[in-house]
Amino acid sequence: MKHLLSFRTFSILILLFVFVGCEKEKVETGSVPGPKMEINSNGKKILFFGDSLTAGYGLEGPEESFAHLAYLELKKKYSDLEYVNAGVSGDTTSGGLARLDWVLNTKFDVFVLELGANDSLRGVPTKVTEENLTNIIRGVRAKYPSIKILLIGMKTLPNMGPQYAKDFGAIFPRVAKREKIEFMPFLLDGVAGDRRLNQDDGIHPTAEGHKILAKHIIPYLIKLLK
Repeated sequence: MKHLLSFRTFSILILLFVFVGCEKEKVETGSVPGPKMEINSNGKKILFFGDSLTAGYGLEGPEESFAHLAYLELKKKYSDLEYVNAGVSGDTTSGGLARLDWVLNTKFDVFVLELGANDSLRGVPTKVTEENLTNIIRGVRAKYPSIKILLIGMKTLPNMGPQYAKDFGAIFPRVAKREKIEFMPFLLDGVAGDRRLNQDDGIHPTAEGHKILAKHIIPYLIKLLK
């Protein structure tokens, strides 16, 4: 290689890789169906659909997850806003596609899709990951044609090989462009690789880390809630 990755860049990739790749556990705090709440108002509704990052792994409770923190901030503007955190630790795009119908039992206005990194951990062909993401998006739209969708991009480790890393990273913006949905490149900017913002395992964001994640995603959600 002509250029070596900087230590910080490599650390960020390492932490992301391990973070989302933890073994799938029993539905954890902040996972499906999320905080105990009834989706029964006529207000806007958001569905967060992802892996351990969305689930808020290792936090004291779902109230500390970025999904809930973003909800609290947005509720200042949308007083009747509701949400469901459908994050499952260790989930892949195949797993997400398999459980999609189960979580679409209520009409939502915004669908946040954060899946894919565990696919790279398992060396899933990028074509399969792209097909799964596309089918999830199209499945959501088939059920709720007017729904707005936010896709969160993922990265993989350099030791997967430069071609795989390049192909994997290109999946997300390509899918977002083709399906004409909102795209957020990377949720963990400013958090991954920072020991002060991660739990003792050095992998999962702390409550303070989740505050930053919430801050990152809020502008995208505001745009979609208009």
